[in-house]
Amino acid sequence: MKILVTGGAGFIGSHLVEALVEEGHGVRVLDDFSTGRVENLHAVLADVELLEGDCADPERAAAAVRGVEAVFHQAALPSVARSVADPLPTHRAGPTATLTMLVAARDEGVARFVYAGSSSVYGDTPTLPKREDMETHPLSPYAAGKLLGEHYARLFARLYGMETLTLRYFNVFGPRQDGTSPYSGVISRFVEVLLAGGIPVVHGDGRQSRDFTYVANAVAANLLALHAVGLAGQAVNVATGRRVSLLELLETLARLTGRPAAAQQAPPRAGDVRHSRADLGRAREVLGYAPAVDFEEGLRRTVAWLRERRQSSSSGAEEAGESRSCAAD
Repeated sequence: MKILVTGGAGFIGSHLVEALVEEGHGVRVLDDFSTGRVENLHAVLADVELLEGDCADPERAAAAVRGVEAVFHQAALPSVARSVADPLPTHRAGPTATLTMLVAARDEGVARFVYAGSSSVYGDTPTLPKREDMETHPLSPYAAGKLLGEHYARLFARLYGMETLTLRYFNVFGPRQDGTSPYSGVISRFVEVLLAGGIPVVHGDGRQSRDFTYVANAVAANLLALHAVGLAGQAVNVATGRRVSLLELLETLARLTGRPAAAQQAPPRAGDVRHSRADLGRAREVLGYAPAVDFEEGLRRTVAWLRERRQSSSSGAEEAGESRSCAAD
């Protein structure tokens, strides 16, 4: 199939692109590189068509969907904190871009549209696990935008007969997530700080919990969505079905990195939820989904990748320093 992946140079998107190429699909990537990186696609760059542009630009969106059979809409500004500080760019990159891509896909006659949603739409409702039929209570502009994108995907299924699906990601982590960014996921930030010999910052008391989901599981759900039947605007959870507190996470990461499990406490962040754990019943029913990589194995892979990247960066810096020294001499 010919497939478009928006945000395909980003963290989750680049893993999805690799998997689609491996399955033999023709893949086009649309990315504005605000958070994505070309190097994320290094292994498959010769096998993909790469377009630079903004998903909220109707002309660029129309060019991107031309001739494709399915769209995986991964592009977003994935940060609650950023959306609270500056809501307008998050809205443009979120629901505005989603609607623009849906219109372009409809006009091109694209049959299938898979939308990257978020567990943040559940908000801070105390009921666990989170089920897709629960009332939503978004606590941030990012979460509100993700929910609006879901509504658009559902409407396009009802009004125009497009096969649409929302995958509600629960705290996805793994290689290529930038731990040096203040907007990155907590796992990559913790590992970067621990490997540097620092003390991670924990917002709140550390007892808040998340259903941390390794990136391979998110990719698997997307691949299943490509061939699933009966898609009509549903939303399904993508997670492991287990919750882990930040303090438990820190203890595990300290063991994996060989660092002390110490933490600096900071005030809770606006828009953060207290607890999150997914019910996977609908994902099994609609997609046949089950998590393939558990939490601990995902952590091991992530720590190994970040450690290797850190060592490569250090080696590169040393080589550059030696070259400059020789040139100066």
